[in-house]
Amino acid sequence: MQSRPAAGAALALLSAVTFATSGTFARSLIEGGWSAGSAVIARVGIAALVLAIPALLSLRGKWHVLRTNATAIGLFGLLGVALAQVCFFNAVRYLPVGVALLLEYLGIILVVGWMWLRHGQRPRRLTVAGSVAALAGLAFVLDLAGTADFHPLGVLWGLGAAFGLAGYFVLAGRVDPRLPSVALASGGMAVGAATLLIIGMTGLLPLHATFGEVTFAGRPTSWLVPIAGLSLVAAVVAYLSGVAATRILGPRLSSFVGLTEVLFAVLIAWLFLNELPTGWQLFGGVLIVAGVALVRLDELRGSEPAPAPVRPEPALAVDGR
Repeated sequence: MQSRPAAGAALALLSAVTFATSGTFARSLIEGGWSAGSAVIARVGIAALVLAIPALLSLRGKWHVLRTNATAIGLFGLLGVALAQVCFFNAVRYLPVGVALLLEYLGIILVVGWMWLRHGQRPRRLTVAGSVAALAGLAFVLDLAGTADFHPLGVLWGLGAAFGLAGYFVLAGRVDPRLPSVALASGGMAVGAATLLIIGMTGLLPLHATFGEVTFAGRPTSWLVPIAGLSLVAAVVAYLSGVAATRILGPRLSSFVGLTEVLFAVLIAWLFLNELPTGWQLFGGVLIVAGVALVRLDELRGSEPAPAPVRPEPALAVDGR
């Protein structure tokens, strides 16, 4: 059974690196005339269609499981897909990408707090120390010292993304284990895309796109290139591996491993945008790795056999995340 944590960690890292590509792909679309809502709808809508057939095949003989988890899938799509992505892309409109990403990752603290308040899982000292170290590392990686302006609307959008990210980790880890991961991912993305499309049709969410050449990695290319990257790499692979990792590691640990997305985002920006990490960013990376290691150690200490079996919790509490 020792291979399960290793597999979970590998899946969490795969999810982090693929999620980290979304900023580079999305930037080319937004700078080319796409609205944030349109980019998100294209990303998750196409991904939902790609996963539809595998999802249907995985549900053969399990349609009752799908009906039972309809609320869970809906909440996952609303919070973990639609809310998180739209809020983050809108935050980037007002704030530097680094500041917006840091605000979104405050959702990690919300996960720890939620597990404490809702389930009585009080964070131990190592978890607290890991939280502080990881968030301090984020500050260095994102070079917050060079940022001066904080637009109020951008901060609000960033905090909205934090709630969405927390919902993604918590819901992915608590959905009925009988529901296949591919069905959860496809269903959640379909709900997210449909919700954003309906809101856009009311005029509350700007929806506009251009279909021509865009600039990607400093070179002109077809708009289909970043669309394919957003939907296949940064959505299909990212969500499937992320949901699977959360089910193995649990929401708290997988959320902290997800912090490495920032490191991967820095490396991707270096490769595609020629943005070389500074010494302070590398130092921040060390802090993040140290924070993840502390939380991992705390999780391992807390997984020692208990004197009596613990009653399993319900698949999802409808009254919260």
